[in-house]
Amino acid sequence: MSTAEPGREENMPEGTAGPLLQVDCVTKNFRGLRALSNISFDLMENRILGLIGPNGAGKTTLFDVINGVYAPDAGQVLFKGEKISGRRTYHSARLGLARTHQVVRPLSELSVRENAIVGACFGRKNLRLKEAGPVADEVLEAVGLAPLAAKPAGALNVAQKKRLEMARALASQPYLLLLDEVLAGLNPTEMDAMLHTVRAIRDHGITIIMIEHVMRAIMSVSDHVVVLDHGEMIAQGSPREVAENTKVVEAYLGRPEDAERLQEEV
Repeated sequence: MSTAEPGREENMPEGTAGPLLQVDCVTKNFRGLRALSNISFDLMENRILGLIGPNGAGKTTLFDVINGVYAPDAGQVLFKGEKISGRRTYHSARLGLARTHQVVRPLSELSVRENAIVGACFGRKNLRLKEAGPVADEVLEAVGLAPLAAKPAGALNVAQKKRLEMARALASQPYLLLLDEVLAGLNPTEMDAMLHTVRAIRDHGITIIMIEHVMRAIMSVSDHVVVLDHGEMIAQGSPREVAENTKVVEAYLGRPEDAERLQEEV
């Protein structure tokens, strides 16, 4: 993974310390149904933000607004000080924003290495094939897929496809990586390995927003947590602050005794 000047815009003045991402009063409706209502938060560089909430809370919709799948009906998204809300997804990719999807989408007929090469060719630096190869090799090594580089992507198991999805996003050389349930379907050993990889990505200078339902995992890896419920942000703060928030316990964590156990662990 390339780490040269991560998170710094080429024309941004030296020493600028503003947020990498600003979500400002974002609202999104679908045929009269409010999926997101006035969502606001800032994300600084080299941080992991955990995005949690019940099914249907608006988490993936928020990802879709951030990376340009949908334009917000109100509010805006700023990335490195530039308004990106309402722009095409390829524009976000060129600026250095990449994402994975909850349902993995490998290019099944291509090899693992070719999938990663696609990410490099259509990413921030718009690399040519010759230049994209070494980048693909580097990210495959970083996510543990180098031994499978020549294997057809469609032949991978679920855990390997999750890593390939991550590798393809990383090959685009992003400043910000959106991870949508990368732990879903993994066993405990695979989950621990994936969390180790997520931390390593952050340590290489890439900022992360991570949607996850495995509470102990997301609380252990996040610097800051945002909680959505029915399209509204009901809490944000450190993992401990969120775990102790009564609204979060009622809306998401469930039984008080489960919340207490989580509070002891964070």
